[in-house]
Amino acid sequence: MGVTRTPRGRWVEEGLRALAAGGPEAVRIEPLAQALGVSKGGFYGHFGNRGALLAEMLDTWERAVTEDVIERVEAGGGDARARLDRLFELASTSEGPVLGTTADLAVRDWARRDAAVAERLRRVDNRRMDYLRSLFGTFCADPGDVEVRCLLAFSLRIGMHFVAADQGPYSRGEVLQLTRKWLLR
Repeated sequence: MGVTRTPRGRWVEEGLRALAAGGPEAVRIEPLAQALGVSKGGFYGHFGNRGALLAEMLDTWERAVTEDVIERVEAGGGDARARLDRLFELASTSEGPVLGTTADLAVRDWARRDAAVAERLRRVDNRRMDYLRSLFGTFCADPGDVEVRCLLAFSLRIGMHFVAADQGPYSRGEVLQLTRKWLLR
């Protein structure tokens, strides 16, 4: 009877959790193995070294937050406003080690200290912005208006987690709904 290996994707997800918790320095083989409840020997069945895991973590994150999200939004069909609404809903409800905001913020922090990660982040952000432009551009005639809506929508996704202010008489959820409505007008 063969030994069951920890799937490669579990190592990647656990690596992304460690990245979110403590940055790239926290992505270490032995603590990942402990978190997964396995020996570190299984790691080498999937990855040649820690660098290979870090690269696959970034590949997984990039694919998940760009092409996979776009495919999910497009699969629902509808006009651009319907697809944007679906994208906003997905962005506001995504959780977990890959799609959650914590991974996004951790990659952004890592990019501040690593030029290769910064270049990848630029590519990811450009892909996201290009997709937003393609949708907003179908119902906004003014290119400036398109760019403003894209930047506001994207900034909201990244920055809302840093804002501690109260929203006056509104809950944060209510303000997000009002923002969606305003962006889609």
